Amino acid sequence: MFASINKILKYQLFSIDNYKITVFTLLSILLIYILTKICLYLIKKTLFRKHKFVKTDEGNTYALFQIIKYVVWIMSIGLMLEAIHIKVTVLIAGSAALLVGVGLGLQQTFNDMISGIILLSERSIKINDILEIDGDIIKIQSIGLRTSKGLDRDEISIIIPNSLITTNKVINWSHQSKKTRFRIPVGVAYGSDVDLILKTLEESAFEHPDIYERQSIEARLVNFGASSLDFELLFFSKNIFRIGKVKSDIRLIINKKFIENNITIPFNQLDVHLKKEI
Repeated sequence: MFASINKILKYQLFSIDNYKITVFTLLSILLIYILTKICLYLIKKTLFRKHKFVKTDEGNTYALFQIIKYVVWIMSIGLMLEAIHIKVTVLIAGSAALLVGVGLGLQQTFNDMISGIILLSERSIKINDILEIDGDIIKIQSIGLRTSKGLDRDEISIIIPNSLITTNKVINWSHQSKKTRFRIPVGVAYGSDVDLILKTLEESAFEHPDIYERQSIEARLVNFGASSLDFELLFFSKNIFRIGKVKSDIRLIINKKFIENNITIPFNQLDVHLKKEI
């Protein structure tokens, strides 16, 4: 029986030059693949398990898992190559010239991959962070080795090369804190009651449920404009990604209260004087 099994395992399926592929070789590769998948599954379950007493950041955990996954797969591929008697060191040395040529052709791709490693190890950007890239507001959904995927405010999926994040100026709205201060500018007609306006603006923001730290709501007179007194309403909110909707709601409340208190938002005015020639 053992002789039959041994004969089956040593059965040669095909050969390439001096490399012979047997049933045992294929089973070894399959076993390495299955063990790699099981290992990664157990690591993922362990990392993402919710601990009762220890609070873990989801973004940091995801970054750590991605790094571990890439390392494990590199080791597994190396073992698969060894299983078919291909020495990884010899393969790298023999293909050095080819790798140089490929590297020059795929320079941007390698740049993106290095940037991905930097993002995952540095963890300055994590899952669910709100970024402003080239004027677009994007919520990060995943960080890959070459590209990252995000969602904009129109629910459109955005694929971002990692080098774009690491080499350009990127504003991370949620890096230090989950809340951010926002501003709403308002122009009011000259001659209006300034104290009443300040009170009305603060009350308008106070009525919105998404405003964080309501004691930090502040209205300011910021400038004497050409056609209006220029005010600014400042408030904190955790609803960073959908802040456009929050601002719209507050503007509606402001408009309603202005109408109730006979406060006028002026049109832009321009006086033209015609000089009569004598």
